[in-house]
Amino acid sequence: MSGFNFLKTEETSAGVFSVVMDRPPANGVNRDMYIELYELFSNPDQLGEVRVIVLSGAGKHFCAGNDLDEFQTMTPSNGTERMWRVREAFYAIQDCSVPVIGAVQGAALGTGLAIAASCDFVVAASEARFGLPELTVGVMGGARHLARIAPQPLVRRMFLTGEHIKAVDFAQAGGSIVVDASGALLEAANRYAQRIASFSPTASRLGKQILNKIEWMDIYSGYEFEQRYTVKMSGHADSKEALLAFRESRAPQYRPLGDWRL
Repeated sequence: MSGFNFLKTEETSAGVFSVVMDRPPANGVNRDMYIELYELFSNPDQLGEVRVIVLSGAGKHFCAGNDLDEFQTMTPSNGTERMWRVREAFYAIQDCSVPVIGAVQGAALGTGLAIAASCDFVVAASEARFGLPELTVGVMGGARHLARIAPQPLVRRMFLTGEHIKAVDFAQAGGSIVVDASGALLEAANRYAQRIASFSPTASRLGKQILNKIEWMDIYSGYEFEQRYTVKMSGHADSKEALLAFRESRAPQYRPLGDWRL
């Protein structure tokens, strides 16, 4: 679709949309690109009948971080607005109404790592590199997002050293990513996307919102919250169709998107 300068979009299969960050040479993010990320992910239905998004980067890298030339001009007087733009972009991906899969090749550094960690899950090429080089360029941030996909000792090591870690080593150290060694990263990510797209669009969107709500709840509150929507979903035709199709060993025939908001 038109309207974006740094994001390329395409429907790759039914309900599966590709969003590619495209700002050469390494998809470094500037203020305008943050605004575009917010505008797209806060309203994914502008793409069409979307059920899942695969987010990737053009060229060799997913995203090598912020536009450092723009960072050079940041001051305490203009920094507050700029940091707000950054936050709203990350949160738009995290809170996107449809599942978002990050497909990471090359470098995912700083902002690139935070964008990846804002996705629902990450599929990474085995040679992809993750890193938080914030201290090496005199800024802060990214550690809290990294903590969504890595244990705290790994977060601290990556932040305090600024070292880049290959995907295979990141996973072995406890990072929660899917490592693809096939050399066909987008195909691997799209297999997950197509499976998600095969489910009820209403149930998937409701489920995504539930996951976001319960992420920081204790197990008692979180499970009770989930059960509440099990009861609610039981009144939806797609719930009965999923069970019937499973029992009859056939493909389900789900209804168009219905009311999925909590």
